Amino acid sequence: MHLPPPIQTFFTARAPQDGDALAAAFSPDAIVHDEARSHHGPQAIRDWWLAAKAKYRHHAEPMDVAEAGGKTVVQATVTGDFPGSPAVLTFTFGLKGERICDLEIG
Repeated sequence: MHLPPPIQTFFTARAPQDGDALAAAFSPDAIVHDEARSHHGPQAIRDWWLAAKAKYRHHAEPMDVAEAGGKTVVQATVTGDFPGSPAVLTFTFGLKGERICDLEIG
């Protein structure tokens, strides 16, 4: 499966050592929507990602990728320490150049 480089980074980054690489995959004005909260900018996104990794100790394995409405939509199996694990979640990425500008997880 071919994923654009910043999306590949999102799925292959490991916490905590890859926090800076993960943040660098996002544009300066990026926003992430997850669990009814929004996280703005690479530093806040890095902090959210590290906290989620520490809390849920999860890993997402992409299963399918599609394009829809100018977005890259990735279905992934997410396994970790949370009720209902493993779960299939949808990651909807907006890209601006070579960086992620928005991400919605649902």
